This record gives sequence, structure tokens and C-alpha cells, in this order.
Amino acid sequence: MEKLFNIIHEGEDLLVVHKPADLVCHPTKGDEYSSLISRARIYLKAASEPHLVNRLDRETSGLVVIAKNPVAARELGKIWESRAVQKEYLAIVHGHVVAEQGMIDAPLGKDETSIVAIKDCVRADGTPAQTEFFVEKRFVRDGREGSPLPAIMTLENGAHGVTRPTATPSAIRHLPFSLLRLLPRSGRKHQIRIHLAHLGHSIVGDKIYGGDSDLYLALVEGRLTEEQRARLILPTHALHAGRLQFHWRERDWDFATPPEPLFTDFLKA
Repeated sequence: MEKLFNIIHEGEDLLVVHKPADLVCHPTKGDEYSSLISRARIYLKAASEPHLVNRLDRETSGLVVIAKNPVAARELGKIWESRAVQKEYLAIVHGHVVAEQGMIDAPLGKDETSIVAIKDCVRADGTPAQTEFFVEKRFVRDGREGSPLPAIMTLENGAHGVTRPTATPSAIRHLPFSLLRLLPRSGRKHQIRIHLAHLGHSIVGDKIYGGDSDLYLALVEGRLTEEQRARLILPTHALHAGRLQFHWRERDWDFATPPEPLFTDFLKA
């Protein structure tokens, strides 16, 4: 059972688990361990019918709430639909974010110009979306100390008065990063990833919104080169769903889980 997932909480109708990075929520191709819902069915056996109340992108680690029966699934689903859930994420992004905190208010919709079919973008006619951010830490990684930093990285000017320094030969070995705490005020697809890229600070390891969409295509087509892996720095994007708070059945629920070692080790630079 230890192979399935880390259990954060379990009750009669509710199971809260830590989804590891690089695990899909719903089955695609693979064995019975290849998706979170499949692992939940293995764990619960025939005792219940699990339903995922929330979902995370494949490479995003963190909290997923699983209802053990249809009644709990409907109740919790209404809470999520009403946006009565407080979500908190952590992300490691490229560059030093200048503002200590801020609100990214930018509508999202399909990116009709992208070669990646699932990619969305900020667009004026999109659906409203807001993400609040707080800088927890600014740090620099030194590529000379064995960290897998890329030889070349282009850093661009960001929006909203937040800037990322332009890389120079002397700066290549001392790349800046920021750890952000994020509170999404809406729940759009890829919202945090798009908003941070729009801000000029894409998430480390993001293959879709990191500036080169071919990285994602190379991944799914099985042709990701060592040079591309080095540019990504991390094998999975550095986004973690660390906390959930909501009111259900006359009780306030508050769940938290720390990031995985790959995430926390990067912060120790």
C-alpha cells in the first residue's frame, strides 16, 4: 500500500492524499498504478466507489480530495463549484520577483496560435481569472556547484512592473529564482502556470509555458534530449498544491502537505 500514495487524512466518506509529481489523475495508458484514481480503487477495494473531487496536472504535486461514495462526491463537488475552497500553492519561478506581493488579474482562453493543442493563454476575450502571489524567498543557483542549470537561458522583461534580469555571460552561472506562495482566486485550467509566465516569471521545469512549446512535444513524442532536459533544470515543473481549507458537514477542514524532496532540495542552494 505504501506504493500507492501518502495518506494525509482518511474518514468514513473522505480520503485526502498527496499526489506525487508525474502521476496523472485519470487513466491514460499503463498499468493499474499509472493513475491516481486507479490507485484509489486498489486501496479502497470494493468497499467504496472513489470520486476525485479536485484534480492536479500530471507534474503538479500535492493535495487531492477523494470522496468515497456518490453522496460525499456531490456534497464536496458543490463546495468546489461554489469556489468556497481556499487553495494555497508553492512555486519556484525563474528570476527575482520585484514586488513582495500582488494580484495577477488576466482573463484566460485557448491559445489558437500554439502548436500544443492543450495550451491556453491570456487573451482579452477570455474567462476572468485572478491569482494572488507572495514572495517567500529570492535566491540564486550557482551552476558551478554541480546543480543541473542550463548553459544558456533567455530571461525577459516581465509585465506588471516585475522584471527578470537579462542574462549576460557573467550571470549565466548565477541564475536568480524566487519561491512564491500562490492563492488562486479562480480555478481555470493551467491558471497559475499561465499567469506566472504572463508575469514574466515562468515556473521552473514548465514544458508548455516556459517559453519553448517544443519541449512539451518532445516529451510526449519521446525525443527529449539531454540539452532540453538541462534547459528545463527539473524533470517536473516546480508547482505544489500544499494546502486546502473548506467547510463541510458543519466542520472546518484544513489539510496541508509539504513539497517533495526534488522541490525542497532546489531551495537549498
